[in-house]
Amino acid sequence: MAFDPTNVDCWIFDLDNTLYPSSSRLFDQIDVRMGEFIQNLLGCDATEAHRVQKLYFHDHGTTLSGLLHYHAIDPYEFLNFVHDIDMAALATAPRLAGKLAALPGRKLVFTNGDDAYAGRVLAGLGLSDSFDGMWDIHAMNYRPKPEPSAYSGLIEAFGIRPETAVFVEDMARNLAPAKALGMQTVWIDAATEWGDRAKDDAAIDLTIEDIDNWLASLADHPLLG
Repeated sequence: MAFDPTNVDCWIFDLDNTLYPSSSRLFDQIDVRMGEFIQNLLGCDATEAHRVQKLYFHDHGTTLSGLLHYHAIDPYEFLNFVHDIDMAALATAPRLAGKLAALPGRKLVFTNGDDAYAGRVLAGLGLSDSFDGMWDIHAMNYRPKPEPSAYSGLIEAFGIRPETAVFVEDMARNLAPAKALGMQTVWIDAATEWGDRAKDDAAIDLTIEDIDNWLASLADHPLLG
């Protein structure tokens, strides 16, 4: 079906490479930190750490979930380490607060990151007051997108009616569970390494390249507001 914003009363957004452009390269810093964590944990070199990191990400949804599956680590220690990054790159990201405020209904963040990191990102984007709630990796009990339980937990916690919700995400594989539940889906094709992995065209109602321009177009929609 074609994307139709007129019956949407809940707007759900991924965080990384969604609310800010991939050109900010913020996640590149996290990627380096994850490699360093794995090197320290396993006593391996950078090449092996990179292999393990991407294997866990591919097989378990996040590197953290793979680490929890195979190693006795403290998730808070991992998250604090990998998210110790410079947020200065967000200063040049588009300012979305006004455009988000113009959307009718609730706005939620649905992220495989944690709330502390997400809060710093939102602050850096000037979006600290733009959202009505957040569903993070701790709330998911470390079973991240695209695990179905992550979505069902979000829906139950916030009383979401999937048929009147839209999910916006840069990782195509994370849209299929939302679509299966009845949500509309928007894929941000940011041309990143993993963005189109396991992409199912039938699970995507709309593909965009830029969230800033898309939100601007919604603000001009005659049936919204």
